[in-house]
Amino acid sequence: MEYDIIASLVTYKEKPEMIARVRDSFLNTKLKVKLLHLDNSPTDSLKALHHGLNAVEYYFNNADLGYGKGHNIGIRKSLDHCKYHLVLNPDIYFDSGVLEELFAYAEKHRDVGLLMPKICNPDGSTQYLCKLLPTPFDLIVRRFLPWQSYKQRRDDRYEMRFTNYSSVMTAPSLSGCFMFMRASALKKVGAFDENFFMYLEDTDLCRRISQHYHTIFYPKVSVFHEYGKASYKSLRYLMHHLASAVYYFNKWGWFLDSERRRTNSRVLRCANLIR
Repeated sequence: MEYDIIASLVTYKEKPEMIARVRDSFLNTKLKVKLLHLDNSPTDSLKALHHGLNAVEYYFNNADLGYGKGHNIGIRKSLDHCKYHLVLNPDIYFDSGVLEELFAYAEKHRDVGLLMPKICNPDGSTQYLCKLLPTPFDLIVRRFLPWQSYKQRRDDRYEMRFTNYSSVMTAPSLSGCFMFMRASALKKVGAFDENFFMYLEDTDLCRRISQHYHTIFYPKVSVFHEYGKASYKSLRYLMHHLASAVYYFNKWGWFLDSERRRTNSRVLRCANLIR
């Protein structure tokens, strides 16, 4: 293989300083890496940001293709040339050594198809991005309920907070903000389902990978994420989220999803939360 890791970065109107920060975080490694910047922005003004950097390839899509479709361009370009493909969000940044640690763990554990490190807010607090496989209640009903205490209890369960996020563990659904994936796993199961424009394409891909490999939360290293929760602030993003939820449940099952039941029951049983 030509590279240890190739990363894809999809952007849409992000600030140049944010792109430079995630780029420099990724390139700050002794591993052999390449960054593919897929730009969905209206103009190619970000191209100049990478002038003179041979480790970065810039692609101007000239359209807002969405998250999954944008990353798939990078994934298709990378799989024959790397051991691992990393999906990055523009609002991610991290210290040196993170990629080496993830690479070493994946090399030692060949049954792992997907790794996610601990994801932190800029102040160092934990973002709870390991989740059970969602039910319609988790994705649609819950967010409109007025009973905050009940919603919090449900969130604690759905976001697997009972694990304390302190140990290496299998998680049914891992966030798309930082997905460290084995290239051979992506060749086996395919890339993102492009019917998702935004939201839940990461959960869908996790499910497909977990049918053949382990999907692992690895908290021994951390990255920082400026988590925006845009669908809680914007009607446009909320509609994208709801449309993705409908497509997801049409694909996997609304109430009759035996794989979800088995997977979530196994996780909860290990935590002694099933009575």
